[in-house]
Amino acid sequence: MELVSIIMPTYNCGRFIAESIRSVLAQTYTNWELLIVDDCSTDNTAQVVGSFNDPRIHYLRNEQNKGAALTRNKALREAKGRYIAFLDSDDLWLPAKLEHQIAFMQQNGYAFSYHEYTEIDEDDKPTGIIVTGPRLVTKIGMYAFCWPGCLTVMYDATKVGLIQIEDIKKNNDYDMWLKVCKKTDCYLLEENLAKYRRGRNGSISSHSILTMIQWHYKLWHEAEKKNAVVSIWYTGLNLVCGLYKKLKFVKRNKI
Repeated sequence: MELVSIIMPTYNCGRFIAESIRSVLAQTYTNWELLIVDDCSTDNTAQVVGSFNDPRIHYLRNEQNKGAALTRNKALREAKGRYIAFLDSDDLWLPAKLEHQIAFMQQNGYAFSYHEYTEIDEDDKPTGIIVTGPRLVTKIGMYAFCWPGCLTVMYDATKVGLIQIEDIKKNNDYDMWLKVCKKTDCYLLEENLAKYRRGRNGSISSHSILTMIQWHYKLWHEAEKKNAVVSIWYTGLNLVCGLYKKLKFVKRNKI
């Protein structure tokens, strides 16, 4: 049973992180390490994490606030597992997530995968949204849009290597998938295995379109080192593909 390193950056998520940790503890696949890196939270996050007594949980704290990108980088440098998975400190996994995703990758020889997920609100209530994506995402496809949700991604570190991303405020997870996809394609496991908390204050889903456009441009210009014209092109392409994703891969069920 291969070790899985779970990357969990956190900042002021004391209200939600206990439930996120419990969703990891409930996994049917038990050979994992949870790397929680606290980016100088000012709430009770440290106390909440400290209430869990499990040697697989490792709590690290930045000496100063560094942002999500550098916080993820720190956790990735500490990771010892063959497989790398990601869970933000307000999102949730279903119990079979690790078991099913690892089996999917091993049975097919995949080094990079993602899966479907549903959305919940701040109070854990389902929104009725189910998100899926293309069955295959190549490098070109990943440049077109960030198809995987962060909480759904897993890659094989023995084939991908150590990933370190640029210090950008937002879209740093997208920057990570771009780097991984330069080495291997990404495959969809058509199974809902997680719950994404949408609309929390400070989350990407709570910001305006204009703000998100600015963040996309910075991703391409500052992190991917593209010139202004190319950065504008990819920003526009991301917007078009984002609309396509809503029409094709986002389903709304009656609650």
